[in-house]
Amino acid sequence: MVPEVRDRSRTARRRLLAALTATLLAAPGLTALSTTARAADADLARNGGFESGLDGWTCTAGKAVTSPVRTGTAALQATPAGSDNAQCSQTVAVQPNAQYTLSGWVRGSYVYLGASGTGTTDGYSWTQSAADWQQLTTTFKTGANTTQVTIYTHGWYGTGAYYADDVSLTGPGGGTTQQPPAAPAGLRTGTVTATSVALSWSAATGATSYAVYRDGAKVQTVTGTSATVTGLTAATAYSFQVSAVNAAGESAKSAAVTATTAADPGNPGGGGGTSGLPAHALVGYLHASFANGSGYTRMADVPDSWDVIDLAFGEPTSVTSGDIRFTRCPVTECPNVESDADFKAAIKAKQAAGKKVLISIGGQNGQVQLTTTAARDTFVSSVSRIIDEYGLDGLDIDFEGHSLSLNTGDTDFRNPTTPVIVNLISAIKTLKAKYGSKFVLTMAPETFFVQMGYQYYGSGKWGGQDPRCGAYLPVIYALRDDLTLLHVQDYNSGSIMGLDNQYHSMGGADFHIAMTDMLLTGFPVAGDTGNVFPALRPDQVAIGMPASTQAGNGYVAPAEVTKTLDCLTKKTNCGSYATHGTWPALRGLMTWSVNWDRFGGWQFQNTFDSYFG
Repeated sequence: MVPEVRDRSRTARRRLLAALTATLLAAPGLTALSTTARAADADLARNGGFESGLDGWTCTAGKAVTSPVRTGTAALQATPAGSDNAQCSQTVAVQPNAQYTLSGWVRGSYVYLGASGTGTTDGYSWTQSAADWQQLTTTFKTGANTTQVTIYTHGWYGTGAYYADDVSLTGPGGGTTQQPPAAPAGLRTGTVTATSVALSWSAATGATSYAVYRDGAKVQTVTGTSATVTGLTAATAYSFQVSAVNAAGESAKSAAVTATTAADPGNPGGGGGTSGLPAHALVGYLHASFANGSGYTRMADVPDSWDVIDLAFGEPTSVTSGDIRFTRCPVTECPNVESDADFKAAIKAKQAAGKKVLISIGGQNGQVQLTTTAARDTFVSSVSRIIDEYGLDGLDIDFEGHSLSLNTGDTDFRNPTTPVIVNLISAIKTLKAKYGSKFVLTMAPETFFVQMGYQYYGSGKWGGQDPRCGAYLPVIYALRDDLTLLHVQDYNSGSIMGLDNQYHSMGGADFHIAMTDMLLTGFPVAGDTGNVFPALRPDQVAIGMPASTQAGNGYVAPAEVTKTLDCLTKKTNCGSYATHGTWPALRGLMTWSVNWDRFGGWQFQNTFDSYFG
């Protein structure tokens, strides 16, 4: 209670000072105080105590409550859920090149108070745990052309409700502040196909664009009042919402509409879409260009359980050339290697049986950096030659090492600027356009290339953290509608933080559950304030695991694999991690490798077969 008394005394002193100042200014011969000095004491936040409900605030999951409150009769309560961090924000008019202090009182776990759009370095403050009211304060200076900033509070995912009260922004006031528009009305569905849903809605006054959400994740931004959401799975139910956006911010989401996509005429009831994959698929890498302790396995000897076979590896002639070559294992290293003619014939036989055979580019020793457009074009032409020569179904991107690294300051996963990332996206889109809708595209990033984007995104902003953290995110985002499968390597990674803000270690079901839940739920990207990486469809996700203890760190026993699948597809047999959904359409499993699984007596294959039949 002492802080409250102290604050109220300060308020009383300010009121007294204001009255005295007005009296003095009326007296002859006295010089008026400067406008800047008076304005510096102003509180620019509107309804910072939430006494008028949410007036002035735009909240995704907030409401005004009468208990607990710090002062007055109301406070904010907001509850994060799924991929929503329950942000409440308002846009405030400010002056350029001016200093401001943002302050507020909060209760709860992982509560944030901050400002964005400052034109300089955005500031924020947070608390890990506040059982009682705790004050958060941050300062910032506006840029030379900044006339408005957005102040916000938000919580964190899966941590329960948080509370805020007495939010203030002090500093010189600016001009009239524009408010975010109201939520759009009249959202309705139009044409529905096996892979797309058309949407339309009524215009919202003051809106300059609209954000389209699929199952809670933002998937499009459009300027008109209609959109078509593509890349959907056949015979699947989806929920859609839209919000209105202007310079002041984003409205609340509209009422939701649902639509179920049509059955795929090319694969009725199979759930595989144009990829031609079965509803649940087993993916494995085949050591085609080298031998190791696992021994060489002929293409014809790969069992029928394997639905996608990735040829390991196509490698570059140099790191930055973009020139990819695929050389089959020499007989001196692989005495039982088949001839080129037999190898190609076996590929055709697999394809006739409904299997997909891809060329995998990269691997542990194949670092590829497309630093120039010339390297990009060489990559496209050389990969095309490999696909055409062997009659392959598509491409697997297995860039490891420093093939993908973020340049300093590249923090917007939707609009990357790092050349190696921009050129890779362009190259893959070119290949996709060349081979058409049947082209199978898969990716096998290491965990820190993807899930570590939850903690670090962009090396410059995060104090020299590994620039590979989250570096795959722009590639996945740009190609999300073309991506057949993402099978992150959930091994050789160490501990990674999940959406429960706990670190999970390799070797058990919880690690795979937590990492996969992030992909299927969506997650905030560190350093990209307010933006959530959208969830992938469950048919686009397979879980990457080593086939044996010799194949990599992070091996899990068959019983742990079964627990992982039970929890994600049925929400049974779960451990300490609480998932954000249930995904019976999860595509399946990936392993390194077919060779190592054969070496281990086909244990991994048998686990998959016994689970999915």
